[in-house]
Amino acid sequence: MVDMDVFTDRLNPDMCVVTAAAGGERAGCLVGFASQCSLRPVRFVVWLSKVNRTFEVARCAGFLAVHLLTPQQYEVAALFGGESGDHVDKFAHIRWTQGHGGSVVLEDSPAWFVGRIEQRIDAGDHVGFVLDPMQCGEQEKAGGGPLLRLADVLTIEPGHPVD
Repeated sequence: MVDMDVFTDRLNPDMCVVTAAAGGERAGCLVGFASQCSLRPVRFVVWLSKVNRTFEVARCAGFLAVHLLTPQQYEVAALFGGESGDHVDKFAHIRWTQGHGGSVVLEDSPAWFVGRIEQRIDAGDHVGFVLDPMQCGEQEKAGGGPLLRLADVLTIEPGHPVD
């Protein structure tokens, strides 16, 4: 097996919170594997860990919401990255509203979108959810400042650690 650390250790991707709702359950997690993956039509992919509760809810969902965070929202990142939805109702600690298709939208996110799940791609310990954007929003007061990045959240202990 090739040791990819020499390459991956240099990456510093934007972090986002992905939320899912299905069967009367809500879930959300901090995600570092996410990217636009098509221009026409516009598509975005988020990769969810199979050990994460959000993955279990997302498997049954028709839509996911993807939220950008700013460095000032470290506590939101810590809630969604460091706490397990198996033990904590994360949504009791934040402001949220229902979005398109019953999705869960974090009200304090500077920018977000809701996407219909078009495809699921199994790629090992993560599954990619390819999303077709249906609804998008932003907070005008948030401005266009920097986004929360991987280097900003390295101190968060994962709620569901990976081996």
